[in-house]
Amino acid sequence: MASGGLYSSSFERDACGIGFVANIKGNKSHQIIGDALTVLENMEHRGACGCETNTGDGAGLMIQVPHEFFFDECIRLGVHLPSFGRYGVGVVFFPQDIRLREECRDIFNRTADKLGLEVLAYRKVPVNTEGIGPTALSVEPEMEQVFIACPDHITNRDEFERKLFVLRNHATHTINNTVKKDAIGFYIASLSYKTVVYKGQLTSMQVRNYFTDLSNKRIVSAFGLVHSRFATNTFPSWKLAQPFRYIAHNGEINTLQGNINWLKTSEKSFVSPYFTKEEMDMILPVVTEGQSDSACLDNMIELLTLTGRSLPHVMMMLVPEAWDGNEQMDPAKKAFYEFHASLMEPWDGPASISFTDGKMIGATLDRNGLRPSRYCVTTDDRVIMASESGVLPIDPAIIKEKGRLQPGKMFVVDMEQGRIISDEELKQGICSRKSYAEWLNKYKIRLEELPGPRVMFTHLEPDQVFKYQKAFGYTTEDLDTIIASMALDGKEPIGSMAADIPLAILSDQPQHLSSYFKQLFAQVTNPPIDPIRERMVMSLATFVGNNGNLLNEEELSCHTVALKHPVLTNHELEKIRSIDTGIFQAKTLQCYFRADGKPNSLKRGLDRLCRYAVDAVEDGFEVIILTDRAIDSEHAPIPSLLAMAAVHHHLIRKGYRGRVGIVVEAGDVWEVHHFACLLAFGATAINPYLALSSIRDMKISGRIDTKLNADVLEKNYLKAVNEGLLKVFSKMGISTLQSYQGAQIFEIIGLNTSVVQTYFTGAVSRIEGMGLDEIGRETLAKHLFAFSRKDIPVDRLPVGGVYQWKRKGEFHLFNPQTIHFLQHATKTNDYGVFKKYSRLVNEQEEKACTLRSLFRFKYNRPPVPLEEVEPAENIFKRFATGAMSFGSISWEAHTTLAIAMNRIGAKSNTGEGGEDEIRYELLPNGDSMRSAIKQVASARFGVTSYYLTQADELQIKMAQGAKPGEGGQLPGYKVDDWIGKTRHSTPGVGLISPPPHHDIYSIEDLAQLIFDLKNANRAARINVKLVSKAGVGTIAAGVAKAKADVILISGHDGGTGASPISSIRHAGLPWELGLA
Repeated sequence: MASGGLYSSSFERDACGIGFVANIKGNKSHQIIGDALTVLENMEHRGACGCETNTGDGAGLMIQVPHEFFFDECIRLGVHLPSFGRYGVGVVFFPQDIRLREECRDIFNRTADKLGLEVLAYRKVPVNTEGIGPTALSVEPEMEQVFIACPDHITNRDEFERKLFVLRNHATHTINNTVKKDAIGFYIASLSYKTVVYKGQLTSMQVRNYFTDLSNKRIVSAFGLVHSRFATNTFPSWKLAQPFRYIAHNGEINTLQGNINWLKTSEKSFVSPYFTKEEMDMILPVVTEGQSDSACLDNMIELLTLTGRSLPHVMMMLVPEAWDGNEQMDPAKKAFYEFHASLMEPWDGPASISFTDGKMIGATLDRNGLRPSRYCVTTDDRVIMASESGVLPIDPAIIKEKGRLQPGKMFVVDMEQGRIISDEELKQGICSRKSYAEWLNKYKIRLEELPGPRVMFTHLEPDQVFKYQKAFGYTTEDLDTIIASMALDGKEPIGSMAADIPLAILSDQPQHLSSYFKQLFAQVTNPPIDPIRERMVMSLATFVGNNGNLLNEEELSCHTVALKHPVLTNHELEKIRSIDTGIFQAKTLQCYFRADGKPNSLKRGLDRLCRYAVDAVEDGFEVIILTDRAIDSEHAPIPSLLAMAAVHHHLIRKGYRGRVGIVVEAGDVWEVHHFACLLAFGATAINPYLALSSIRDMKISGRIDTKLNADVLEKNYLKAVNEGLLKVFSKMGISTLQSYQGAQIFEIIGLNTSVVQTYFTGAVSRIEGMGLDEIGRETLAKHLFAFSRKDIPVDRLPVGGVYQWKRKGEFHLFNPQTIHFLQHATKTNDYGVFKKYSRLVNEQEEKACTLRSLFRFKYNRPPVPLEEVEPAENIFKRFATGAMSFGSISWEAHTTLAIAMNRIGAKSNTGEGGEDEIRYELLPNGDSMRSAIKQVASARFGVTSYYLTQADELQIKMAQGAKPGEGGQLPGYKVDDWIGKTRHSTPGVGLISPPPHHDIYSIEDLAQLIFDLKNANRAARINVKLVSKAGVGTIAAGVAKAKADVILISGHDGGTGASPISSIRHAGLPWELGLA
């Protein structure tokens, strides 16, 4: 376990209130600034503070450079400022320590001098610290404004803005790499000739008084852009406050790790006519460590804007509309989006973004539209845009127009032209500037139009299929429960009753490498997506090939293979293997290592594979196919996930990853989780050749008994995989495959630091485990089973026993022995037998199954005196049952739990199925069937005002252990008249709860529901149920700021809930990690 504990700053999240006030004609006034601050103050409830009510999470304001004010202020400093546009102004956060501050200042001055820029003056920003909390003040920076003259030879203002950009980045990189770091650090909030930022770790109400400049009538601007931050972070930071230099962002970038990986690999090929090679070296890296997701997005927007694209164009690239599959979209606009999709992936997640370059100001929503944005236009040429309406008191008589932003749409005020530009006009202009449709028509490679392959693998014979199945770790359970089910039904199989098998690292059975990877999911700070309701905005489209130079738009950038989804049939793979357009070819690399059992054999195989991958890119191939078909008795397959991640990260480090698409041809890929892992670690497309051969073999042998032919079964299987992938993406709030690729949205449990840092760089891993040699041994155990030198080979596959207990299968915590003890103890009321049951489940001496089984009590500490120990009846009050709904369990079971818990003074939980009102009346013997905890889940089944008043505790279920990121399911045959009445639903109709609460799309929305429930039942505690995941502690900090009374951390193993079996097994983490 990491010595510094399990916290990481990368887990921090935020949600916010944003808004702007602007004059359409570009007329500057002090009133605009006053109005913008009023908007900010009226969104105080969208910001947050922790235990100190006077320390905020951050708030700020961006305005145009107030030339008249700065001119007068600089006269006092003995400096004569040039005319507007001939100087830039920066807002610098210096450390408080005078020695560090002056060291930073010297480096900044020297950097400016090196770039031929003259520093005219520094001005200390006057501040009023009265009423600012001690936590904020403890890391308050020394804030100064720096004025920099534009050199005489630069006549273009945009060119000067680029020089300031180079200065800011180069000085920041140099200082961060050379000056000793303290808690405050060095940071440049803005450096521009057009805009200036006033921000800090303040509440919305503190900004106006803290920055005394803002009350000066000489400060004027045509717009004011504001932001109020509600963060989960527990550590103060002034630099994370917004606005940033181009945007104020309300939302979350779910795909950040992947976006940064793709950016890193692209940086090596960045070339732009707007920057020299030397300047480009000074600018990079674009994104540095310690930045929030919003700051990373702002840096990306800034780079793309300064390299020649307009700001709305950049926003369309990074936060595109849902174009794939939208037949109603204008063809020119669709061509624009498709062309840019071949260049880069969306920065995906719920987002409302206000943006400005100082001349225009606007706002856009992500494709789902899950963050609110309301606007109002007045007859006196003002525009007010904010996270909600009513933030600025406006006389209704002067309102000319009002409305809300639609998903994927954009609203822009061009203050130079003096008008509002509609989404349609704006995008039509951008999309018609270049011949995107013509370029696509000429260079895009459509898979279906490719000629037939030059050569083709024949179908594997039954004996070969069997041997390969043994080598890759298939079990009879995998074939019958997963593959056959998907081939017959076209969807993932559903399971229930939790996962009680050991974590992969604790199991004594050989494991698939992906079993060490747990899917992450969205909760609270952003919502999961409902993949049924939001299907129209989700996309599986992907592009195989060279991404080109992101900073330049060239026709050949779209010379890639366009795929409608990432799962390839054998025939489609062979088409790609045989491709040759004259400038586009594929190279196949074999993934194997020597099966000699010696140390470092697997490492040597991986080193060779990475070396060959680099050679393939340098030799000009656009596609690499990683295949594990070439195995034999002396050569074992490298696990496809390890091979893929190793090549992906090796090419990122070389700066080559963006030049090539990687297709995986793998025998060890058959369930949705396997595909998701490969895609998350960089695969562009996947061919599960052995799973497809297994389907064909089961059909021929009669193991799949159906009239459907093998081709239809394969088609069903591919459909099930693709729909399963959409569900996995949606758990994390991600809409597109392109955003998911390389995003590494998993936590690794059971691989050591060396393996993770080398081959799965950047992935979350907080506990140690196996090294490469152990992974190799686990692979060889399966390989030896297939290529056994015994005289009598094994003629059957392992039984598996993961989804159902089998005598020779995987260990289960609830097995015939433990179930027998439990049933016998309750039937005979024998406490001694019950202790045998509890010892087996809790102590796990023979077979460790859970992380807690590795813990030991410390008996060397002094005992607590008996008189300080609470009596049993007081301890009982803290006991609570799991949340199981009426419907998932019977009336008898549900009411028995409630009666038992009420008798001992503990609490039972209704689950999400409501509660029949007859349970609120006492039984003749005085017992109560009323559940003390009432659950409020996403579907709101059974939730009425009466239900809410009959609770001692109200639990908001944000996620559930059995299926975090997904909603509950109750099949129609279970919904009888009684259950339908209790849930206020129609009998006989199946019930699926939506993955998100449709009124909770951010942490401030949760705060609103907590407030409403506290008013519905003043006596009840409000409990928020989360599921253990990486960063759940920081999410819990945000929930505490939202005024929850109790926070419950649920484990990944789940209870009675029905869910796709891959979710039960692979999503979420043990509660031990969540609590830690």
